[in-house]
Amino acid sequence: MSPRTIEEFVGQEHIIGKDKMLYRMIKADRITSIILYGPPGTGKTSLARIIANTTESSFEKLNAVTSGVADIKRIAADTNNAMLNPKGRTVLFIDEIHRFNKSQQDALLPFVEDGTIVLIGATTENPFFEVNKALISRSTVFMLKPLEKKDIKKLILNAVKDKERGLGSYSINISEDAADYLCEVCSGDARTALNSVELAVLTSELDENGIIDINLHTIEECVQKKAIRFDKNGEEHYDNISAFIKSMRGSNPDAAVFYLARALYAGEDAEFLARRIIICASEDVGMANPTALQVAVSAAQAVKMIGMPEARIILAHAAVTVACSPKSNSAYAAINKALSDVETRNTGSVPMHLRNAPAKGMEQLGYGKGYKYAHDYENNIVKQEFFPEEMLGTLYYKPTANGYEAKIKTWLENWRAT
Repeated sequence: MSPRTIEEFVGQEHIIGKDKMLYRMIKADRITSIILYGPPGTGKTSLARIIANTTESSFEKLNAVTSGVADIKRIAADTNNAMLNPKGRTVLFIDEIHRFNKSQQDALLPFVEDGTIVLIGATTENPFFEVNKALISRSTVFMLKPLEKKDIKKLILNAVKDKERGLGSYSINISEDAADYLCEVCSGDARTALNSVELAVLTSELDENGIIDINLHTIEECVQKKAIRFDKNGEEHYDNISAFIKSMRGSNPDAAVFYLARALYAGEDAEFLARRIIICASEDVGMANPTALQVAVSAAQAVKMIGMPEARIILAHAAVTVACSPKSNSAYAAINKALSDVETRNTGSVPMHLRNAPAKGMEQLGYGKGYKYAHDYENNIVKQEFFPEEMLGTLYYKPTANGYEAKIKTWLENWRAT
């Protein structure tokens, strides 16, 4: 059911819709080097096949897993052979290009640069991390997205009806709820959806009317376990952990638990997740609920003691605590501003009255002279200067009125007014 023409291609309207750049390049047979980046089953190889069917240039295909520099040099040599390739130009499709090492990618450079080879690279990994920067700079990167449910449904129905290349030679009735469930569970992966439909048809018996009924139960049995689009070592790792932290910061416990579940399902290290919760408890909750940090640290210790799968409960406990706490980043902002001043300003020396005099004779030089011990004064508060002269009047900690910090704000305002 792979599309043969650009008109048969389903989805990815943002790059392949009529009058979009890639659409025009294919139609005009003016393909320049491109890299197709996206999750599995979104049409990267199909787009390469369409280009192969439409271009007048020689077309070659390599898989980065099984190919090497020798294959690249062979293709370049054939391209430069006027008898074998009168046009002197080859469109080379490299599947899983991220699996080429640096030297293999470097071997492509001179041929891509002089136009001998027009590169079409396909990768499920972020090319800006995995592909040579020189190749990236000579290519246009197109990002493919998971197919929308309506696109998956169209592909499923096309496959069921198509007598030439699909399953149309059978009499198939696929229920609405079965199709909708498959559109949901395949997570935008057309290959998973089509494989599941094929398996359902080939393993089902005809009813008394000679029809194969594909219902929800059949699809549930045939579809593989939902494979999350999440490589714990790749870009999705960073995207997911970013969403997890921002959900806790944004006080949304439901989203926080969702991204936590995605991370755990993908095999993310539980101790790593615990460390991120600790950071969020201090950076984003801070003084608005000081006990959130205690919960997060205790959770990290418990995760190390207990391990998975029970650690999921502890992590959820801590994540929900952080998400549901009032928020304040005042301590975080204070230390950042102070560090900036220490780095960029003349911050002076520690005032003499705040210095210790651990050795005999230092007091005579003024060390510690005039220091006022706070506990000797009413309410344990005494008016004295703690900053160097160059930093007088500086305010770093600016408490919010959120949660427990509201009490601190009132106390601090009274202290600063003394």
